Amino acid sequence: MKYRHDFLRAARPCVVLLFALLAGGCSSSMIHSNTGPLTEEAAYASSPVNIASLTEVIQRNPNDPQAYNMRGTVLGQAGRRPEALADFNKAVSLDPNYAQAYANRGLLYRQNNQPDLALADYNRAIAIDGNYAAAYLGRGMVYRQKRQLILALNDFNKAIATRPDNAQAYYNRGLLYQSQKQHQFAIDDLSNAVTLSQRDSEPYVARALSYLAVGDNKSAADDLDSAVGLDPQSVTAWTSRGLAYERLGDREKSAGSYARALNINQNDESANAGFKRVGGQLGKSYQAF
Repeated sequence: MKYRHDFLRAARPCVVLLFALLAGGCSSSMIHSNTGPLTEEAAYASSPVNIASLTEVIQRNPNDPQAYNMRGTVLGQAGRRPEALADFNKAVSLDPNYAQAYANRGLLYRQNNQPDLALADYNRAIAIDGNYAAAYLGRGMVYRQKRQLILALNDFNKAIATRPDNAQAYYNRGLLYQSQKQHQFAIDDLSNAVTLSQRDSEPYVARALSYLAVGDNKSAADDLDSAVGLDPQSVTAWTSRGLAYERLGDREKSAGSYARALNINQNDESANAGFKRVGGQLGKSYQAF
């Protein structure tokens, strides 16, 4: 499971969540994006060949809401949002009780920064299926975006109660706890997310930020070692790792980590500030490991 695409073909979403490290401290925030490299599976799904095949299915079955939902899913993964929206609109017009299509359209509205429309669709999906974990998760993310944190917490709780194996729900609830400086609760939830989704770097980065906040720098460094191994192009993971090793007093690994972040984005303010703090010098080589 990856966090890059959360359109629903079945009942399980994947959520795109990235982190921002604040200079002089640590915090995480959710940014929803459809950019970034695709997984092999998602790249195939959103390929022109696959879209053409789904279009042929629709031509043979013009009144099949599932066909429109499937093509809308793939178009959304390909970043073709207006076309995806048209397909989800068609799906719900053909089947007004199609919870997945409402949830997918809600995601699209959320990506387009239309939270009220997203809420309406998630509410509709939940009214159709009161145990739809993906819809609770999506609605909770909208509530979190709107700073309605109690409502967000309730939805994440419901998503977890309905689907105890839902890594994304633990992840998002962990971020909510983290934003309220309840770091032990955040660490517990993010640990569950790591256990359920061991190939993704984001839960490791998030948990590391809470470890840094409570002063457990060694655990933070361990998590960030894992994070950069899983995603070597993550500026945030490298910068956070630089901070962890800086606090551990390992200036070599710290400078090496900040340098790796700057090699990816030379304008990153946190990486530049950290590199200067540990005495980093341009043109000098540092060992990150």
